[in-house]
Amino acid sequence: MILGVGSEDEIPLADRPREAQKSTAPVQNPLTSGSPSERRALEARIAKMPAGLAAPAKKEIAARLVSTAEHSTLNWRGQYDAIEDLGDGNGYTAGTIGFCSGTNDMLQLVEAYTADHPDNGLARYLPALREVDGTDSHEGLDPGFTDAWVAEARKPAFRAAQDAARDRIYFDPAVRLAKMDGLGTLGQFIYYDAMLLHGPGLEPDGFYGIRQAAMKKARTAAEGGVEKAYLNAFLDESRSAMRSRTGTAQRDTSRIDTAQRVFLRNGNMGLAAPLEWRMYGETFRIPAS
Repeated sequence: MILGVGSEDEIPLADRPREAQKSTAPVQNPLTSGSPSERRALEARIAKMPAGLAAPAKKEIAARLVSTAEHSTLNWRGQYDAIEDLGDGNGYTAGTIGFCSGTNDMLQLVEAYTADHPDNGLARYLPALREVDGTDSHEGLDPGFTDAWVAEARKPAFRAAQDAARDRIYFDPAVRLAKMDGLGTLGQFIYYDAMLLHGPGLEPDGFYGIRQAAMKKARTAAEGGVEKAYLNAFLDESRSAMRSRTGTAQRDTSRIDTAQRVFLRNGNMGLAAPLEWRMYGETFRIPAS
């Protein structure tokens, strides 16, 4: 779920030694930095890399891992119709990855879906979604929006739209950036999950702010650093952001403490099954294929 979106455009500064750097430069998104030719060259370089988390079997593992954090189940395909207000300040949270009425990604999803399917049952709520964006308000959504969401989720087209929005807003940018940083499949998943949780924002508790903070403590693999050390630094920053965010309910850090950190400690950099982890005290397993 998006928790804040700022302007995008920066490559982190040179950072040796990490501990001594005191940069005050704004955080930006390296995927949108540089000239058009530089961005095309970057995309071409990334395209030549192994599929990693984008490989179908790995992407399925990623979806199941996220589902245990968002829905406490491995059955992510059964969550397209999920919708409730979690009391976290983000309004309604819905669908497979937790699109939120207060954090812009639900609005993006419904706008894109309506462009292709103008007569859908959610289209009439677009004015209300635009008004409540950035708040926890239900004004204009109650009492019918939740029922409309559930009804629309029965349609294959809306389920496909949820998948497309997930990939466009979160999965694809996270995997591309992780590859640019020299990260393997586990690192790509850690970036993806952090992008979902914190949103692709540039503020200190947004994804790009967390990445920059981690890069001040450890070099990425692409910079010649040790991948495991960098990922530990990234997880430290992500966890700190989870615990310190104000205005929302305190977040349980199981997805880091008893899942991602466990895979990293075990050296499972390829995110290979079998996998076992705990989420909110419950044990989940993915067997070897």
